[in-house]
Amino acid sequence: MGFLGKIFSRDKKDTLNKGLEKTKESFFSKLGRAIAGKSTVDDDVLDNLEEMLVSSDVGVDTTLNIIHRIEARVKRDKYVTTQELNGILRDEITALLMENGTDDNDGFSIPEEGRPYVIMVVGVNGVGKTTTIGKLAHQFKQQGLKVVLGAADTFRAAAVEQIVIWGERVGVPVVRQQMGSDPASVAFDTLKSAVAEGADVVLIDTAGRLHNKKGLMDELSKIKRVMQKVLPQAPQEVMLVLDGSTGQNAFEQAKQFTAATELTSLAVTKLDGTAKGGAVIGISDQFKIPVRYIGLGEGMDDLQAFNRREFVDSLFS
Repeated sequence: MGFLGKIFSRDKKDTLNKGLEKTKESFFSKLGRAIAGKSTVDDDVLDNLEEMLVSSDVGVDTTLNIIHRIEARVKRDKYVTTQELNGILRDEITALLMENGTDDNDGFSIPEEGRPYVIMVVGVNGVGKTTTIGKLAHQFKQQGLKVVLGAADTFRAAAVEQIVIWGERVGVPVVRQQMGSDPASVAFDTLKSAVAEGADVVLIDTAGRLHNKKGLMDELSKIKRVMQKVLPQAPQEVMLVLDGSTGQNAFEQAKQFTAATELTSLAVTKLDGTAKGGAVIGISDQFKIPVRYIGLGEGMDDLQAFNRREFVDSLFS
């Protein structure tokens, strides 16, 4: 899906650094308080560090995982100074993200075989789902790929209008029906059109309602089944979009959607306006789903492929 060790351009790195400023400032002010007056990492420092990580929206389970790793490091090395803690945290969080399938990637490449590559995008209203679809379409088109969008969120007129505006802005076709139409029917028509036009990528928007789990599961399952009548392998990717600024609410949304459908990737948006960027670490760890994209601003190019090394470097630089 991507290239290991992809080196960020200076512009992307600057955008990432700027986007994580609030998270970094909050994180390091809390870290400073956690180690205040201490020269070595002892039980008090670890207790304070645990509280700091939880309050930084990393999540309880992930925090305990990180603390256990640091405890093992302290036990092994016998003597660890608080000055070394920054580097240790950097190493352990990078390793954690790597173990959870989140790899360094360019994010905007797709396999040569099995095209069109179909991405079904899910998530609640207000997280930036349709905007993420528009920005993805822009990035894929910049790669020279032919893109088709499907407006299968038929329960809100505003959702259809928004994705049509993005289609016009990016210069890619949008398949839609009347408001209230069967979402699966829209997905079916989208794939038929994409195949006929020789498209490389299809992005399917879906309804952003967190209704009961069974209703959500049934709806998403139907969309998949109907798409597979056109392309047996579709969708190759089911992406959940989460609002990074909601912190623990994003955890709950991830829990709801993982119970309703099989997710293959995550996009975390709105990180530039929040101090809760630590949620990216916890969500990836808890749900074992790779983070593929992060949103760092309103611009067309402010959706970045997630690179764990660059993310952690920016957070700890």
